[in-house]
Parts: sequence; C-alpha cells; structure tokens
Amino acid sequence: MTDSKASSSSYARSRSGGFGFPIGSLFGVQVRLDPSLVLIFLLILTTLGLGTLPAWHPDWSAVTTWIVAGVAAIAFVASILAHELSHAVVGRALGVPVRGITLFLFGGVASMDRDSDSPRAELLMTIVGPLTSLVIGVLGILGASALAPGSPAGGDPQEFAQSLGPVATVLMWLGPVNVLLAIFNMVPGFPLDGGRVLRAGLWWATGDRLKATRWAAGAGQLVGFFLIACGIFMAFGGTIPILGRGLLSGLWLVLIGWFLSNAARQGYAQLLQSQILERTSTRNLVRNEPLVVSNDSSLRQLMEGPATDADQDSFVVRDGDQWIGLVPLQRVLRVPRDQWDDKKVSDLMVPLRELPSLSLDATADLALRNMTERGVDQLPVVEKKTDRIQGFVRQKDILRWLLVQQGAPATSGT
Repeated sequence: MTDSKASSSSYARSRSGGFGFPIGSLFGVQVRLDPSLVLIFLLILTTLGLGTLPAWHPDWSAVTTWIVAGVAAIAFVASILAHELSHAVVGRALGVPVRGITLFLFGGVASMDRDSDSPRAELLMTIVGPLTSLVIGVLGILGASALAPGSPAGGDPQEFAQSLGPVATVLMWLGPVNVLLAIFNMVPGFPLDGGRVLRAGLWWATGDRLKATRWAAGAGQLVGFFLIACGIFMAFGGTIPILGRGLLSGLWLVLIGWFLSNAARQGYAQLLQSQILERTSTRNLVRNEPLVVSNDSSLRQLMEGPATDADQDSFVVRDGDQWIGLVPLQRVLRVPRDQWDDKKVSDLMVPLRELPSLSLDATADLALRNMTERGVDQLPVVEKKTDRIQGFVRQKDILRWLLVQQGAPATSGT
C-alpha cells in the first residue's frame, strides 16, 4: 500500500547557498525551500487525494480525504528534511563546513565550502541519510500497526486499510514510502547516497578521490539511463514490478533518470574544476586597476557611461581616492529607468566591509564560491601584512583561466 512516486533524495555539493526561500535554521544549518518543491508536493497531494485515499477509504468525506492528503504530503517533505539534515549534522560533526541545505524537486542540495576530506568522513556523512529514512519508515509502519484495530496478517489488505483512522493512514503511507526511499537512495549511482558510498569505497581502495568520483559518476549515468529506459517502457504500456505502469509514472521515471544522469556528469565535472581551481591563487588573477565609478554618480551616469562597453557585471565604487564598495548591475537594472537620475551609485552599492576579502594566497576555488554566494562578479584581494586592498579578482577571469587550463579556448564574454 505504498505510492511509487517518491522523490529521490541525495546530498550534493553546491557553490551557492543563496537559492530558494529561507525558512529558518535547524541544528545550526540554514534551511531553504526551492520553488520546484511545490511540484512534488502537489504531485503527492493529488495522487493521495484523487487515488490512494479514496481507494483505501471510500467512506471518507472529501474534506477528510484532502486534509489527510495534505498532512501526508507535508509529512513527506518533513521526512526529506530529516534525511538531509542528518547529512548536514554529521558532516559538520566531522569537520565538513555545511552552511545550509535546500530542498527541491528531487531531494536536497547541501551548500558546502568543500567536500569531505577522507573516505571515512564521506561514508559516515552519506550512510546516515538512508538510515534516517529507514528509521522513519520503520517507526511509521510500527506506529500505524499500533493504532490499527486489527492485523493485516492473513486478512484482506483493503479491509485493513479501511480500518485505519486518519493518523494511522498517514503513518501507513509514510512508512513504506520512506523505506522505499532509503532503498532507492542506496542504488550505487553517484550522486545518490549509494553512489557516494561506492565513491568512498573506491576512494579508500585507490587513494584517488577524482578517479573514484569518475567511476561512481559513470555508474550514476548508467543508472540514470536505465531509469529512462524503464520509464519509456512504462509510458508505452509496459509493467515493471513495484514501479507499475502508465504514462504519468513512466514520464516521472524518465525525468528522475534524466536528472540523475546529468547530476552524475556535473558532479564529476565540478570536482575536476575545483581541483584545477585549487591549484592557483588569486595572486595570479588579481586586477590592480579595476573599473571604478564615483559614489556620487547617478545611476544614469553609470549605465550610459562605464556600463555601456564594460565586460563585467559590477563596478568598484570609490569615495575620493578610497575604494568603498561594489555596485552590481543586477541591482541597478531592478530600478525603474525613470528613477536613474534620482538615485546614486552609493544607494545601491554593497560596502566592502560586508564582502569577504581574499588574501593573495586564497585559492581561485574559494574566490569563485564566495562570489557566487554574494551575487557579485568580483571581490577585493587584501595583503595580509599591510591589510591594504591590492586589487580585485573577477569571476570572468577565473572562468576564462579555467577554460584555458581545461584545454578549451577562452572566448570573449565568458
């Protein structure tokens, strides 16, 4: 009596912790909800409200049915949150700096300054997620059984389902779904939890995290292609045990497979890029003469002056001879054009004191992550001994340098 349309849940490194809507902090971890989460919520709500619950409880009123469906959908999202929080809490305990997590259509994304630095930390941080889902699942099944007036053993499953009250019904649906979620996440395909367990084992065996990630990501792509093939088969009328059949279920499986195969490929590419960026410092990329605009310039003077032929998305703001902040063009473009004469650059700038400063020895990887998080395309570089700003490092220069290092031509406007 389970629903097969469960969302996959795995943690993945993200360069940004700033997407989604913040809903608070739990155990020191910032939690955000991506708008795409609404889709899985509505899918579960309609599946339960129009299919599962009317089949289990044909005598329930429409109001009761939809209230229980809504509670079950919220409980499912809460169980995904518990799964992702377990990753984050254990990761932080092991020294992996997890700033926050974002729940989205296919599970969760963790915003981390860096990946785990050992196979052991990777294994412990990973395995706790499926274990959390499994515990939730078992507790849900036991709780439903304890609240049920009868036993399903040897009886009619339909009669047993009809005997359950609203709370027991939610638990009986939520329990098996979380068990299936734990099982699915242990499929050995990166970036699913099972793929990360596989990577931890390969990393321990080879001593090479990059090679282990490449092999685990290859397995993840194969799993993704397999799910796509199964989804197409189901969409055209075929039946697969547990997964079922039908156009909607098939298309959903195709979407999960497509997401998994792309996430596996991107996960390996991201690690490869990070290792390249970690080998250079901002000292090699700093610009000592950035494009500057006066703090008392109007927005129109900026937009019809320096911004017209500049290849960057933010400008250094100066007050006299001092650099005092950055003004991102995105902020300017949100201001109506008829207000450009009335507002000054200083009204929209981000003060330098609110931006993280980079030392000359900071890695390009750290610089790129900080820019993405802050929503700017450059950051100040400071000499530690004198505490003076030496210049700025730009996102475009980092990405252009990365392309050159990867053997691809660096094109203008990158």
